[in-house]
Amino acid sequence: MLMALKFVSLTRNNQRKLEAGQKISEHGITYARLPNGDGRYSVNGMVDGKRIHRVIGKESDGVTREQVEQFLEQIKTEARQERLNLPKNRKIALTFKDAAVDYLTKQEQEGGKDLVAKQQKLAQHLVPFFGNMPLAKINSFDVERYKKKRLEEVSLHGGDTIGNNGRRGALVTPVRPGTVNRELGVLSHVFSKAVDWGWIDSKPASVKLLKVENARITYLTTEQIQRLLETSSRDFNPYIHLFILIGLETSMRKMEILRIRIQDIDLNRRVIFIPKAKAGAREQPITPYLSAYLLEHLKQVTDDQIWLFPSETSASGHMVSIEKAFRRVVTEAGLDPKEVLRHTLRHTAITHLVQAGVDLPTVQRISGHKTMQMVVRYSHQNGDHIREAMEKLEDRYRKKEV
Repeated sequence: MLMALKFVSLTRNNQRKLEAGQKISEHGITYARLPNGDGRYSVNGMVDGKRIHRVIGKESDGVTREQVEQFLEQIKTEARQERLNLPKNRKIALTFKDAAVDYLTKQEQEGGKDLVAKQQKLAQHLVPFFGNMPLAKINSFDVERYKKKRLEEVSLHGGDTIGNNGRRGALVTPVRPGTVNRELGVLSHVFSKAVDWGWIDSKPASVKLLKVENARITYLTTEQIQRLLETSSRDFNPYIHLFILIGLETSMRKMEILRIRIQDIDLNRRVIFIPKAKAGAREQPITPYLSAYLLEHLKQVTDDQIWLFPSETSASGHMVSIEKAFRRVVTEAGLDPKEVLRHTLRHTAITHLVQAGVDLPTVQRISGHKTMQMVVRYSHQNGDHIREAMEKLEDRYRKKEV
């Protein structure tokens, strides 16, 4: 007969006191309070020299601590018989590939941000490299090898990568350190959440970002803006003109634009609500011109349309990519698609706000930047407005008396 474990911390009374995000671990059993108030049991510990991690279930599903104790005793017994009762195809040592799948699932459950971008970076780059490496055994040398490999690649303008012996005629550019840093950010987050969720005891490796030079920000002149808008208005893609117009009139990011829901557009207050912005939910101010344009555009949509940029082929119901049409319009407008990218619209709007003399806190409020330091970068672009300010100062000092 098995002896019952004695619990001091993982008691029913202590479990009731937990707030969302808090957890208690004892005897290899972890109880976590979820954001929705539910409780979840998992096990994480060593059995016969092998680490076992598994989410058992939630209280709402009827799972109790006693059932988790029985599970632990069961796998200990079966371990002695050299057969662990783990999920089918799950290896004892959690691989990075499996961890990536679980990470995205749990991030979605917890309301994680930028899930589409994280999924893309994991699927296209991180998982192909780290793949079946045990998550707990990835070291700093592996991370440095990843950096080196990525920097030796070049990017196709569709988002894929090829080696240095790329296809003939492909429009390619070197992978930039900033691009790799965003991938490293996802890798570091996987490590951190794996510790939080009890998959591993500590982060297996430190993730140091690459140095990025503060390159001059590319933005469009007013004349180039007009050419781009005129060209996009003639393009056969029904959404590219609206996408470019919103980018230029608001400074919104690509996915913030493509995820606009019609119900989140308030034309009376001239704002668009962004529930999943990079720095948190916010209201995006829009110009009177864009407000008037949207008013006419929304008269053409059906009552059951949810998204401003709908897509029947996307699982999300809205468009997730507009690169091909954007490159086509940029080229047709006589601009360089290697330099004028989707993010150029955002750079353009912010730069022109600064050059128009709008104070930086207000620019930050419009752009949605998390820190003022990011906005200050734009104050150094095209010093004409700065020179004009200094000339005004000189005029004040040396103004001739009448």
